[in-house]
Amino acid sequence: MFEHQDVLAALNGKLPLPEKIEYVHVSLKERYDFIDRISVVIYEPKTDLLKTFVHSSDGDNPLNLYSAKLADSASLQQILKAGRPRVINDLELFNDVQAEHARRIAAQQYRSSYTMPMFMNGEFFGFLFFNSYRKNVFDETTLHYLDMVGRLVSLLAIHDITTTRSLQAIVKTTANMVQHHDVETGAHLDRMANYARLVVKEVAKKYSLNDDIVEYIFLFSPLHDIGKIGISDSILLKPGKLMEAEFDTMKTHTMKGGEIVNLMLENLGLDEFPHAGILRNIALYHHEAINGSGYNGMKDEEIPIEAKIVSVADVFDALTSTRPYKEAWSNDKAFMFLQSMAGTKFDSDCVAALINCREEVEAIQKRFNEDRLG
Repeated sequence: MFEHQDVLAALNGKLPLPEKIEYVHVSLKERYDFIDRISVVIYEPKTDLLKTFVHSSDGDNPLNLYSAKLADSASLQQILKAGRPRVINDLELFNDVQAEHARRIAAQQYRSSYTMPMFMNGEFFGFLFFNSYRKNVFDETTLHYLDMVGRLVSLLAIHDITTTRSLQAIVKTTANMVQHHDVETGAHLDRMANYARLVVKEVAKKYSLNDDIVEYIFLFSPLHDIGKIGISDSILLKPGKLMEAEFDTMKTHTMKGGEIVNLMLENLGLDEFPHAGILRNIALYHHEAINGSGYNGMKDEEIPIEAKIVSVADVFDALTSTRPYKEAWSNDKAFMFLQSMAGTKFDSDCVAALINCREEVEAIQKRFNEDRLG
């Protein structure tokens, strides 16, 4: 009665998404050994960015830590407009295409591709790619099977991201319910999240961070101050310097943040969500300092890299934003301040990474500008 073995049974477990995609790939290659790469790229509408997310490429990943504007890719726009998959059985047809992603795929010597647009509730979510080193492999029989596998992979990726976005929505809703009135506006959170993404991409190689980790740090960084829900407005909105007792109370927001994260995950049944640790670390440790002078006295390597990244991104945006008690600093002044504290308060690699991305920083400031406080 139970002789049949479900070949995809492992997907029922608590594997991280990259391992699930690899598992699907291995199973797929048993039927079609010419499928050499599966890649998921997700779309961020606020910035029009397509961002590499997860892949299974047998060790070869030509688009690691890559992002590009959808507006800059005519071929991908055509797929989206058609709302249907695209099959190319000879990628030499794209040898003259100037887009960087096309050049990288060609340099890796992939010879054919199948691209499926992904949608969630009718909204564009991203693209799924199947690539092969051989030409003319995507016939109707293969495509019929890949359609089904593609839907499965899409659902896995969408579920992973929507779980994260649900956590974000719950935090925002809770903040509104308790009439939380911090001066940190939506534009501030958008800016610092994008700054964090710039930094993590720059330091990813040193810390062996993959595309999915980059995305989760981007998604979770706006939740760094969720513990402030538990701090009174009389302290949060005080225009002057806090008294010692008030500052001691303010410092408890990191601990409260960790408690809120744990409660959310428990109530949602996500205690073992693969990347929950990133969210916890950001909430708990974004006020630690390299020299141990932070809230909990942690030093350098004791501090998780995601907390170091968020610390630099958050402080830079606070410095360059107007507050009730201060004028906005120039980027030059803020960069000089970060540099002066690099190696003592802030991680030197993270500071250098942000400064090296000055052009992108200015683009983010322009995109998420605001005319009011914050």
